[in-house]
Amino acid sequence: MTATLTPPDLLAQAAYDALAVVLDPELDEPITDLGFVRSLVVDGTEVVAHLRLPTSFCSPSFAYLMASDAKDVLVALPWAERVVVELDDHHDSDQINAGLAADAGYKGTFLHEAEHDLEELRATFRRKAHTAAMERCLTRLLRAQPDRPVEDLGSVRLRDLPADEPATQALLRRRAALGLPEHDGAPVLVDHEGTVPPPEQVPMALRRARSTRISIDGNAHFCRGLLRTRYPGSESGQTHRADGAEAADAAYDPTFVPLSSLTRPAGRSTARVPEEIQP
Repeated sequence: MTATLTPPDLLAQAAYDALAVVLDPELDEPITDLGFVRSLVVDGTEVVAHLRLPTSFCSPSFAYLMASDAKDVLVALPWAERVVVELDDHHDSDQINAGLAADAGYKGTFLHEAEHDLEELRATFRRKAHTAAMERCLTRLLRAQPDRPVEDLGSVRLRDLPADEPATQALLRRRAALGLPEHDGAPVLVDHEGTVPPPEQVPMALRRARSTRISIDGNAHFCRGLLRTRYPGSESGQTHRADGAEAADAAYDPTFVPLSSLTRPAGRSTARVPEEIQP
């Protein structure tokens, strides 16, 4: 039997789908997959979204970037006339939420505390995301072709990667974000400027890329665990990344016990908040 969505359901789903393209800047995963969307309510042409993070002290810059991107995609919905996006339970929630409500921008929100330009932050994270996506593809290629010398990876072209794999599609998206070539003959192992390392430097380039990828994937795994500890039941709103992740993220890992759970400040609420899309 095929369910038919009513107009309110369709609007709520459209809003959720819009949030699904918003990436956590540091973890390079959709905030919907990470469980960072606490609630989403659509009432006619009004959209109200509440976001959350694994800790109250996550970087204010990263938090603002996520919340600002979330508001941008919701405002872009043609039928949305009023959009409210708020970040809950963060030590800078009041400041960030006030800036979002006033459309003050990053520097207008943090004033003298804004150490970096927002676009500089975006560029840094895009480069790291590309590096990690590139390493995932090349490591899979080496596993599929164990006799291939690492030094030969500089000759790998996009046409050599499985076109239908999520990892390849993710790499193409990261290349597009940096303005790198996406044609079949483009080399895979490149830096953010499109430069291919000489053969003798390929092993080191791959090791550095692997370090970046492990850092991103490890942080994502850790943040998922912290969120589950801070918000019991939040695992129901988490989805592991299809293009490569820590093995324990393929499903909820009940054995994960973050250190923060052993040092929780007294009085902090841990009441379960159901993840829901409300038309």
